[in-house]
Amino acid sequence: MNFRKGQSREDPHINLIPFIDVLLVILIFLMVTTTYSKFTELQITLPTADAQKAADKPFELNVTVDAKGNYTVNGEPVSFHDVAGFAQAMKAAADKGGMAGKSPVVIVNADQFAMHQMVINVMEAARIAGYDKLTFAAQTSGAK
Repeated sequence: MNFRKGQSREDPHINLIPFIDVLLVILIFLMVTTTYSKFTELQITLPTADAQKAADKPFELNVTVDAKGNYTVNGEPVSFHDVAGFAQAMKAAADKGGMAGKSPVVIVNADQFAMHQMVINVMEAARIAGYDKLTFAAQTSGAK
């Protein structure tokens, strides 16, 4: 049943004016709220040094601690009874190295399975012996 005789049917169309208005409002909102960061590059010229390398290597005292509780100082086994005794053993090893009176760099080589207390004992013995330079040796991890 066609009640509209003689009238042609209009094709439906989409009015684009409100769509464009909404897009312009969104665009203005995004432009206002966006922060623009300007990344600048600092142009600097680093100084160069032409100094010679230090000829004398600092005296090192290598202390090794293994997982079983064995201690060595410069490769020589040392029995550990107490911290003060171990400090005396470190001083004796330093005197044996010909550096009596100088403060060596104590390098602690501890096994990864050594107890934490063993390393603390070495640190305390170095403090008692008066050695204030202490460092730890570590192994770089290789490809596994």
